[in-house]
Amino acid sequence: MGMKPLVTTYSIHEVAKAAGTTSRTLRHYQDIGLLEPSRTGHNGYRYYDDEALVRLQRILLLRQLGLGLPEINKVLEGTRDTTAALRGHLELLLQERDRLEKQIASVKTTIDKTERGEQLMANEMFDGFDHTQFKEEVEERWGKDAYAKGDQWWRGMSDAERTSWKERSKELMADWIAAGQTGLAANSDEAQALAQRQFDWLASANGGQEVSFGYFTGLGEMYVADPRFGANYGGEQGAGFVRDAMKVYADKHLA
Repeated sequence: MGMKPLVTTYSIHEVAKAAGTTSRTLRHYQDIGLLEPSRTGHNGYRYYDDEALVRLQRILLLRQLGLGLPEINKVLEGTRDTTAALRGHLELLLQERDRLEKQIASVKTTIDKTERGEQLMANEMFDGFDHTQFKEEVEERWGKDAYAKGDQWWRGMSDAERTSWKERSKELMADWIAAGQTGLAANSDEAQALAQRQFDWLASANGGQEVSFGYFTGLGEMYVADPRFGANYGGEQGAGFVRDAMKVYADKHLA
């Protein structure tokens, strides 16, 4: 009998360094079933063989092209065609381009009118800031009813209320970023006070929606998995801090 060829494996730290990612990201990919290590050592260390590296290469490529992790998983498992997934993403990019063009025009209008001392119109100031850009994504994640309630709540607000909401959101996210940069523990009093504010902020949306354990922790996971949301909290590391603090809060108050 011939000897089996020796399979070369690489530690999670080696793979993270070579791929330009982090061990946290690779562990997250395992948690959501996207990339399993080839084996796990007795010390708990994860190791990856060539087949796993090829799969990771595809994940990173599709991620770079802008696909979300759920879509990437569908592509890799063969339940969705790559081209179809990219067409869907292209449509989102085109919508985002249109929104940015409206924002640019809105800001230019505000600057021009301010410099000329002319009266500002609310519809001009807020053009391009419409939340409906996320309609399809919200319906896909949480259902049409969730979007309809959110849409009704948002449209029922005055311009002043919308402005106040946006400022409150920015302040909360800025406080999360500042806390994450200080190296606070997720279960610290400061982090848990922010988690309480996060809960209250979410509960006040949509006219006082119910914030369940699954909804709250699921959002925390999404902040890490989706760079668009993670960017609001200082990137992947900051989003990880928010997720962990939200999980601690949920275990204590929502379980």
